[in-house]
Amino acid sequence: MWRSVFRCVSANPVHGQRNMTSQSCLAGKVAIVTASTDGIGLAAARALGLRGAHVVVSSRRQDNVDRAVATLQSQDIRVTGTTCNVGKGPDREKLVQLTLDQCGGIDILVSNAAVNPFFGNILDSTEEVWDKILDVNVKAAFLMTKLVVPHMEKRGGGSVVFISSVAGYQPMPGLGPYSVSKTALLGLTKALAPELAPSNIRVNCVAPGIIKTQFSSALWKNEDIAEEVLKQMSIKRLGEPEDIGGVVAFLCSKDASYITGETITVTGGMNCRL
Repeated sequence: MWRSVFRCVSANPVHGQRNMTSQSCLAGKVAIVTASTDGIGLAAARALGLRGAHVVVSSRRQDNVDRAVATLQSQDIRVTGTTCNVGKGPDREKLVQLTLDQCGGIDILVSNAAVNPFFGNILDSTEEVWDKILDVNVKAAFLMTKLVVPHMEKRGGGSVVFISSVAGYQPMPGLGPYSVSKTALLGLTKALAPELAPSNIRVNCVAPGIIKTQFSSALWKNEDIAEEVLKQMSIKRLGEPEDIGGVVAFLCSKDASYITGETITVTGGMNCRL
């Protein structure tokens, strides 16, 4: 059997080269992933790390950071972890400075942090709800980008990926303010991409569908809601965090070097846009 496999790879050197390249395509790169101790953030950090990047993970709680660091280290991933509430300026600055001190530079930012403190009729949402959602989901994403851009420029370029949502295209009932914040990230991607392109910094966005994370558990743990969601999908299963992590890693790699200002929807075929 092994002789057959060897003959196949030898006869197709491009295939073998691609396999080797995929395992080290981000070697030497440094990636900050916000809200990265669970769910999509952790999956993105893992995908980047398995491709050779030194990943910097963060969360508001130290025990979550410690657990994520141990998990990634067990997979031979180079990882640094710290606490960070991206809604706070000093925390954002601390995260960036730690990355510079520990890793020597920044090549990748995956902005994953998001909150949703409200569920209900959008007209019942308060000013405080809007302030919190927009501060974390939109403003902090921009301000983190603004912090890392000068350091990416020193490295000759970089990649920024915002994690939006299918709700950015099709607002979900009860999640009005959250959906609006995710729509804003689509616009932020479009606005930043042409301005940062001359610095060789690409800006893209990923819009996941219903992914099985703790953050979205209120949706997929409800059997009635989950059944209705599955009816809208071509692939009849809910998404896993790893489904998003691989797309994020692709957007940060050279394979995506001609892609900027785009949003990739990862929804299992849910019809959310033309």
